[in-house]
Amino acid sequence: CWCSWVLLHVNYLNHYHPMTDLLYTEKDLVTSLKDYIRAEESKLEQVKKWAQKLDVLSATAIQDPEGFLGHPVNAFKLMKRLNTEWGELESLVLKDVSDGFISNLTIQRQYFPNDDDQTGAAKALMRLQDTYRLDTQTISTGELPGESPMTVEDCFELGKIAYSDADYYHTELWMEQALKQLDGGEESTVDMVTILDYLSYSIYQQGELERALDYTKRLLKLDSAHQRANGNLKYFEYQLAKQKKVEVEEGLKEKEKREREKREASDKKGRPADYLPERRKYEQLCRGEGIKMTPRRQSRMFCRYSDNNRHPLYVLGPVKQEDEWDRPRIIRYHDVLSNSEIEKVKELAKPRLRRATVHDPQTGKLTTAHYRVSKSAWLTAYEDPVVDKINQRIEDITGLNVKTAEELQVANYGVGGQYEPHFDFGRKDEPDAFKELGTGNRIATWLIYMSDVPSGGATVFTDVGAAVWPKKGSAVFWYNLFASGEGDYSTRHAACPVLVGNKWVSNKWIHERGQEFRRRCTLDESD
Repeated sequence: CWCSWVLLHVNYLNHYHPMTDLLYTEKDLVTSLKDYIRAEESKLEQVKKWAQKLDVLSATAIQDPEGFLGHPVNAFKLMKRLNTEWGELESLVLKDVSDGFISNLTIQRQYFPNDDDQTGAAKALMRLQDTYRLDTQTISTGELPGESPMTVEDCFELGKIAYSDADYYHTELWMEQALKQLDGGEESTVDMVTILDYLSYSIYQQGELERALDYTKRLLKLDSAHQRANGNLKYFEYQLAKQKKVEVEEGLKEKEKREREKREASDKKGRPADYLPERRKYEQLCRGEGIKMTPRRQSRMFCRYSDNNRHPLYVLGPVKQEDEWDRPRIIRYHDVLSNSEIEKVKELAKPRLRRATVHDPQTGKLTTAHYRVSKSAWLTAYEDPVVDKINQRIEDITGLNVKTAEELQVANYGVGGQYEPHFDFGRKDEPDAFKELGTGNRIATWLIYMSDVPSGGATVFTDVGAAVWPKKGSAVFWYNLFASGEGDYSTRHAACPVLVGNKWVSNKWIHERGQEFRRRCTLDESD
């Protein structure tokens, strides 16, 4: 609709993320490693020249040892070599040229990720796999834009992390991929027996005895003395025989029932323990599937130039407004932030980005949560003119008072970053949600997209089926409360995982206080 507004930004954007620093750290270490290699090569080159010289000399000497040593110069040089030069060579060989590299590595190690970071990255990858229905082959072969292929070791490590979390579904997927790449001839330090051991047990844990038995037999062909596999073989065979005996006794109907139960169990494979129907809808919307607006409703959606009731700033230069959804009404404003403003906001936020928090309904305090994976920072109006200017622009466009609003929150979602379905406003069972602010409930949300996202990262509204995709420089706006002050439960929304790219957003949560004469209260909830 607003194609003419979309600017093609070809300049390279150095998207910030804590992992960006790690890339530069690794680059520095590679440079240091190359310096060490050059030093070692230089040392070896000197040793090689020395060896070649002595090789020629000794070859000549041993042809006529007495004649050779009968020459006083040769005798002197032999004494000199053995007494002095071989000692110098010994010092050269023993010289440790790795000091610089080891010192740099020790300094940088304090910034390295730990086991928890690696586990978090692995779980993010598996979350993307589930949400966007990616098979392990697609991920492992590097078919995603900008992604490098995965080795057998990479796949095996993912499987191990899933296994340690008793996630046998993902253990099976990644161990099978590791096995597939081994069977394809890829060289690896991980042996096939270890992979088959994990694979057979994870399949057994999911109730597939026959497949578990097949993999166990394959393992024993490679290592007939494997103690655990021999024990499993007997156990699996016993369980299968027992199962078949029961099937014979139960008859055809019971067998059909059992097969149906197996199919149902197979359909549920991979679902987490906290799986809810809403999660299915959430993931569908993230993939661009799910509920679509009817043509009749779509015909009522418009693009327009808005001057916000003839606001002096926008009479001559109105803002570009587009309807994204009707109920709840979600509006997108295009080109509300310039590139220079976006870069300034990111520059201010980068040094203080921390793991994002949520309000705990039980304690009323802020805490981290597994369902919100991002980093955020808060910017106050007085610390830089650009923040004050953005706040004023939000007030001018929406007509709402932002003096009682929360500070501008800047959030960065790296690959796998998400925020599962939630409400922005405090519900009746959370009476103390924003009590400490003293400004009432969150009446409205203003969300600015500060980057384009190559894949994933949509904002989806799970109750109504709306999906809003990031567009750099644009902002979306919606009311969380009806004019009566009651919460609008259709505004339940989520930030989909970022599949490829880096998502930057900033939020302004506008509160009730100060809006008494700007958005008057009514008793009609539908108003």
